[in-house]
Amino acid sequence: MTRATRLKNMFRIKGAKGRDLCDSHLGHTRRDFLRVGGAGMMGMSLNNILAAQDQSEASPHAGKDGWGKAKSVILLYLQGGPSHLDLWDPKENVPDKIRSAFKTIPTKIPGIHFTEILPQLAKVNDKFTTIRSMSYTPNGLFNHTAAIYQIMTGYTTDKVSPSGQLEPPSPKDFPNFGSNIIRIKPTDEPMLPFVMLPRPLQESNVVGKGGTAGFLGKAYDPYYLYPPGDDMKMNKMDGINVEDLQLRPEVFSTRLRRRAKLRQTIEDQMPAIDKAVEKYNLDNYYEQALNLIVSGKAREAFDLDMESDGLRDRYGRNTFGQSCLLARRLVEAGTRVVEVVWPKVANSDNHSWDHHKDLSKRMKNQSGPMLDGGLATLFEDLDERGMLDETLVVAIGEFGRAPEKGVSTSGNGNSADGRDHWPYCYTSVIGGAGIKRGYVHGKSDKTGSAPVELPVHPSEVLATIYHSVGIDPETVVLNHLNQPRELVKAQAVEKLFA
Repeated sequence: MTRATRLKNMFRIKGAKGRDLCDSHLGHTRRDFLRVGGAGMMGMSLNNILAAQDQSEASPHAGKDGWGKAKSVILLYLQGGPSHLDLWDPKENVPDKIRSAFKTIPTKIPGIHFTEILPQLAKVNDKFTTIRSMSYTPNGLFNHTAAIYQIMTGYTTDKVSPSGQLEPPSPKDFPNFGSNIIRIKPTDEPMLPFVMLPRPLQESNVVGKGGTAGFLGKAYDPYYLYPPGDDMKMNKMDGINVEDLQLRPEVFSTRLRRRAKLRQTIEDQMPAIDKAVEKYNLDNYYEQALNLIVSGKAREAFDLDMESDGLRDRYGRNTFGQSCLLARRLVEAGTRVVEVVWPKVANSDNHSWDHHKDLSKRMKNQSGPMLDGGLATLFEDLDERGMLDETLVVAIGEFGRAPEKGVSTSGNGNSADGRDHWPYCYTSVIGGAGIKRGYVHGKSDKTGSAPVELPVHPSEVLATIYHSVGIDPETVVLNHLNQPRELVKAQAVEKLFA
């Protein structure tokens, strides 16, 4: 008999009106009943949480290479779609309309070259795996929002507009992978479990699609850390304000008294399930939530001034570099998932990756150096601190760029020095937590148009992330209609693990 079965019979405790809360006008609809083993554990039923954990523990993949190695995950989301041909997978002996304008340079792996845009990453690519065979066929026109939603949730959608965009975020959306992870693998530390920074996922006026907990409920949304300032403000991370982690004294005391009374009522009526939840001690969850606020641990993690000037310079004094440094500080403090979104809206100019024109100038002077310094230093820093063995780092965009310059593949206009969207072949990076070091997975053809070896779908990257944290990718969750859905319909790429 599973833990979930033992918790089948649930208690109901009458709840008071939420007059101390922001939405007191809702009266009893705020929480008419607290269900112990129902909605009491942050909006998700305790028995469903335990059922999901049971399923992962019983997974046929448990114990395989890489299983459960990652205590934390850092996803560096290169929204906009970086050109693989101009970064990680340059091609020689091809026509000028395909060849990168940048020179190639050797890397630490014999026979593997990057372009001159990535000199620091070329010196540390023996610390991670480069996947040169990312590939998928899009559902509809492959513009940013649909592609972002796919890589973040593992699912495509039936509703794709002629432009490729989706409707705004909805409570019916599939959850971001980070929300699934913190639900099934909650952190043991009094720390924010899931943080997204320094800006939302965005294409045009569609903001945040794929970046919420969707049908899991807002309790599993990430903590959104979006410092004020324009995307071109390079020092915006210096203006981080986390005062909202400090509850006002009057709210704090009122809520503590209210919740303490409620907890006592629960505890008086739940001796029958004490043994069932022994491993998942409710007192511990309660204490962790309070400690997050009382201890100041989260506020300290956000304080970049505690790092040396030298290290901050190595990461790069720009939004992306400092976000990478903050990601390291957060996982060091106990955060389970950190998602660093490239600090520029997907379809935009200047230092975005959406290089429909002026690719050579923009990549050389803006996006390229920021990626190179931030990502290379993150791998070095984690390794030097002994954290890379238990931290999974993934750097990926929603697609690559077209092999032929100046040609429209998605309905967009492109200059002679620009490349359009290309999901059929591109490159991503993954490292840490049991991932092979100094390995190149897959191979693209002579023009970078399609994989010729070991193609990898974005959903397989998500499955690999789940596997790495010890969650069966095919664990079933219930959506907003109580319909069973897998976390992702894919399997981990086992060849990536040492």
